[in-house]
Amino acid sequence: MKAAIALAVTALLTSVTTSSASAQEQFRHYSKVPGISGELTSVGSDTLAGMTTLWVEEFKQLYPGVNGQVQASGSSTAPPALTEQTAQFGPMSRPMRNSEIEAFERAHGYKPTALRVAIDAIGIFVHQDNPVKGLNFAELDSVFSATLRCGADKPVNTWQDLGLNYSWAQRSIQMFGRNSVSGTYGYFKKNALCGGDFRNNVNEQPGSASVVQSVASSINTIGYSGVGYQVSGVKRIPIAREGSQYVEPTRENILSGKYPLSRYLYVYINKHPSKVLSPLEREFIRFIYSEQGQSLVEKDGYVAISPQIAEQELRKVGIELK
Repeated sequence: MKAAIALAVTALLTSVTTSSASAQEQFRHYSKVPGISGELTSVGSDTLAGMTTLWVEEFKQLYPGVNGQVQASGSSTAPPALTEQTAQFGPMSRPMRNSEIEAFERAHGYKPTALRVAIDAIGIFVHQDNPVKGLNFAELDSVFSATLRCGADKPVNTWQDLGLNYSWAQRSIQMFGRNSVSGTYGYFKKNALCGGDFRNNVNEQPGSASVVQSVASSINTIGYSGVGYQVSGVKRIPIAREGSQYVEPTRENILSGKYPLSRYLYVYINKHPSKVLSPLEREFIRFIYSEQGQSLVEKDGYVAISPQIAEQELRKVGIELK
């Protein structure tokens, strides 16, 4: 299982450039076009909330006639919004499930279009005063999982169980994570817990920011969230698949596939295979894959895709680079 995860993550990122800065230099600069106005509605992932808001706000600066709305309640809210046509864009921190795709296809006669827009990693956060050096998958399994499928032989309840001593020895571990509508929840469950079940005492939070803020609130806490979220009072710790060869979630390590919990982030759209996009949809997607759009990905703490991937995604929806 762990070897499969390693291969999957490495394969996921092989086409990404090894330098975000150099990738940024190769993206096309977005130039506005005349006649763009109307309603732009996005419903979906909380993980992508900041990034999507940045895109929409800067796009509105270019096009004052655009009214943009971003609703971020979790990845599971994107498929029904696209299916019911209450949103044009559905940000998701995971791929759509087969059942979600089937529901969309029953309604429209074709599948939704998935666009890779950024790269994210799941970070493990603890209080800034916690002396823990790092955790491996088996230890994460012992903290968060009730089923122990990732190598743990028993659950742990105190920081002493993870090797901390002195004043930390008897501190209970208080856990925070995302709720079940979140793609982050599903990704962590599938990968860090090897598909196992969460313990009942993991405190589920409605957003990534609230996970990290909760971790900052008490000294004995631990939580998982997108690495793009960081507040004072917490620190991200490195992780390892096995042993103590811990890997920090740096851009370099995420791009190379060394960091074990990396993933693409998506925006789904309703694109009829024989019809062109509306001008508003076309230009917003062009903006996402431009120099400006991918700079905002980096600004929000995530990793830009490569220009090559951008070109592939644009071709999916019939957009040629200008």
